[in-house]
Amino acid sequence: MGMFLAKLMGLFCNQEHKVIIVGLDNAGKTTILYQFLMNEVVHTSPTIGSNVEEIVVKNTHFLMWDIGGQEMLRSTWSTYYTNTEDLRKAAVLVLANKQDMKNSMSAAEISKFLTLTSIKDHPWHIQACCALTGEGLGQGLEWMTMKTVAK
Repeated sequence: MGMFLAKLMGLFCNQEHKVIIVGLDNAGKTTILYQFLMNEVVHTSPTIGSNVEEIVVKNTHFLMWDIGGQEMLRSTWSTYYTNTEDLRKAAVLVLANKQDMKNSMSAAEISKFLTLTSIKDHPWHIQACCALTGEGLGQGLEWMTMKTVAK
């Protein structure tokens, strides 16, 4: 019943959620962001600072922050969290990008490497994807939408 009410509320209420896209340099973060926004590949250069875009899915607004992944920028990642209390409610979506590359780790291998099954206090999901084709990104966004509507 609670899930039904949450979904019903989602139909009538515009909700906004902050999404922080973090990852190593050249992981495809910016390509993923613009696939979500425009459903096409945008030629990018390394992100210095951040890119911010709003994505709307089923009346749910996602304010997505794509943060530069270069080693010198990683120490600034924590400044993008309004305060650490926000992370207590965070859902974790791992996009296993570059699945089109010959020697890429599978989603299962990445899950094991990151010990994702040890995460007990946050909902999490790993989604195999390819930012260049958009394959798998829709499923990841759908999972994220369902997790935010269910809150």
